Parts: sequence; C-alpha cells; structure tokens
Amino acid sequence: MDLISFLTQGETPMPRAAAAEFAALWAIRRVLPGTPLSHQGEADTSEYVLLNGRADLTIGDADGAIACVGLFAGPCVITPNLARTRDGNAYATLEVTDEALIAEMDSETLTERMLVNEEIRNWANAVLRQEIQRKADREWALASLKGAARLAWFRERYPEHETGFAHGLIASFLGMTPVSLSRLRKETRSGRH
Repeated sequence: MDLISFLTQGETPMPRAAAAEFAALWAIRRVLPGTPLSHQGEADTSEYVLLNGRADLTIGDADGAIACVGLFAGPCVITPNLARTRDGNAYATLEVTDEALIAEMDSETLTERMLVNEEIRNWANAVLRQEIQRKADREWALASLKGAARLAWFRERYPEHETGFAHGLIASFLGMTPVSLSRLRKETRSGRH
C-alpha cells in the first residue's frame, strides 16, 4: 500500500490533499528481512509506518532471553516512538521479519507538524489512542486469560499473525513457552478446546 492511501483510511482518515502533503515529509524505503530499525539501548528518534511486510518488537535481558512485546503486519503504524523509547533510547529492538516497505519520519518533525496542522494532530492522536488500547487489551489478556483463551484472543485480534510470524515470537507475545503454544494449537485443532 502507498502512504497516501494509508493516511486516507482508518479511524481518522485525512483528506487526500492533506495526506499528500503529509506523505511528502516521510522517507520511504525498502527494508530486507532481519534488518533492525532500532536496537535496544541505542538512540531512536524515528516514527515508522509499515506499508507492507512484517516486523517485531522484542526486549532482551542480560542472559540473552528475548520477550516479544509487539508484532506488526503492514499496513500499520509501528508503536509510536513515545511508547518505544525512554530518554531518547529504544527500550526494545524493532526488526523487520519479512521484506518490507517502510515510511520513516523523525519524531521531532512529526511533533512540529502536529503543532501547526490539525489534520496531522488528529491523525497522530488517533494513532496514540489506538496504541494505548492495543497495549491495554494485551495486558488484560496476559493477566486474566488462561492459555487456550489467550490463544483464542490472539486469533480473534490478529487473524493473519498466526501464519505470518515465527512460533517462538507468538509464544513470547502471548506470555507462554513455545511448547505450551504447540500443545494449545494441537488441542484446538483436535477440538478439545
């Protein structure tokens, strides 16, 4: 999908002329699988729109364990910089998992444009609201649902993700081990859940 089409759809669609002006401020590039867009602990000042392809957001610890906190399938806005960084540094690694088309803008530039353009401000505020809702929804699922219900929640909320992302990433995103996810998938296929 092209950026102008993306901006003219969704919860707060922009008028086409405003979307074209806004789209001109973004840098568009093709990104290969395995390419990190940001590294945990390093400076990160960008906002991203994933126009096509897939990406994940993971947090690693000192022992090398990785927890997946975000799965993205284009077209979508990747978690805003405000929610991915602390003091200008990424708290997680953002990596492209399939060849992707990315739109990128410096977060300060976006903030400046929000201050002077109501349509951009409305779009960006809607993106933040949606991100808060997604994060709250996931936290609720992790805290209150058992394994089978959590998998059902995932399938309902992210119907294309189960076949598009690695098994281990999905398990981590759902707060379970890959073995537990395999067992639950097998049980749901056999009709036991």
